[in-house]
Amino acid sequence: MISRGILMLVLTAAFSGVSPAATNPFLGKWNITATSATGSYPYWLEVQEENGRLAGSFLNRSGSVRPLPEIAIEGEELVFSLGGNPNRPEAPKPVHRARIEDGKLVGALITGNDRIPWIGVRPPAWGERNANAAHRYGPPVSLFNGQDLSGWGVQNPNRPIGWTVEDGIMVNEAKANNLVSTQTFKDFRLFVEYKLEPKSNSGFYLRGRYELQVLDDAGTDAGPLGHMSIYSRLAPAVNASRPAGEWQTMEAVIAGNRTTVVLNGRKVHDNQVIEGITGGALDSNEGTPGPIMIQGDHGRIWIRKIVVTPIL
Repeated sequence: MISRGILMLVLTAAFSGVSPAATNPFLGKWNITATSATGSYPYWLEVQEENGRLAGSFLNRSGSVRPLPEIAIEGEELVFSLGGNPNRPEAPKPVHRARIEDGKLVGALITGNDRIPWIGVRPPAWGERNANAAHRYGPPVSLFNGQDLSGWGVQNPNRPIGWTVEDGIMVNEAKANNLVSTQTFKDFRLFVEYKLEPKSNSGFYLRGRYELQVLDDAGTDAGPLGHMSIYSRLAPAVNASRPAGEWQTMEAVIAGNRTTVVLNGRKVHDNQVIEGITGGALDSNEGTPGPIMIQGDHGRIWIRKIVVTPIL
């Protein structure tokens, strides 16, 4: 449970309109890496003050970025939680507690007697980047040779790959592994030709961190979880999806934290800022090159061409 002291602080801030701290070092975005017995994985956190009150958004490894229903400052600690499990009200509620140490946010996820430590750092200073600029490109890198899956690894080495090449096309079984390119890239243009089965769900991860959602949703309204959304962060300007079974083309340019995306010849993102990692990201090391990841653990997708052209 969150202590009575924290609860009183939240209520005081809510009813008085007073900032939880005159100078709040917790404010802003944090790229977080947690370390458990089974390996490391990312979180993402943003702390804000809204109308004099503390507020926050959190990405809990997978899924969507969610507003924090509980966030407060107790002494020198930031304390926040997404709440308990409504299906298991008897289970201990996961709570994060963190302090600022040498400019980093050092904390832990505490669930009952379990504790998973994590460290948060500030995102890179991206500077003036523009995905629409007249970039100078290097030689294109084809990530699929039409014959086999050389050049690809998997996200989970303990699971079967679940991908094959059929008639010069790479295709996954439903609930297959996620493919991860062995090459990494920083700023680049990505071009993909693909098609989906009905009701399929997949995704292309730029640098392994930012998912461009792939979804059979032709004819529906554009939304933050729809085809070519920056998953849970930004809806495409229009729904440019083609029906399941038809070949589609996607071209995305990423420069720093900005991207322009064209789906089936229609611009759906125009030099948009990517505010942070999305659910399922491989890591939160935003300033470093990363691979292309193809989501295979949802529905089926067929890919006949995937090419990365680095920006020099």
